[in-house]
Amino acid sequence: MSVVGGREIDEVRRRHLVALACEVEARGLAWRFAGPGESLLAVSMPGTGRHLIVLATPSGDGWYYLWPAGGMADVARLTEVADRIRTLLR
Repeated sequence: MSVVGGREIDEVRRRHLVALACEVEARGLAWRFAGPGESLLAVSMPGTGRHLIVLATPSGDGWYYLWPAGGMADVARLTEVADRIRTLLR
């Protein structure tokens, strides 16, 4: 992979994580970027201490969100992903 390609992947990853951050925040969850180059999204339920990490990764022709407990969904299913994460953190 070239440096330019890597930079493009990082930019797309960041856009997907920002979109998810907005959705989880709208559901009362807190978030912050984490990991090398802020490549992960740490999501938490305020007041409970419960948290999880979400990764956005290319797969085939698209992008997917991955999270613990076998969570995986196409980034196009953004609102569903935010709802599922909120349910996991309750």
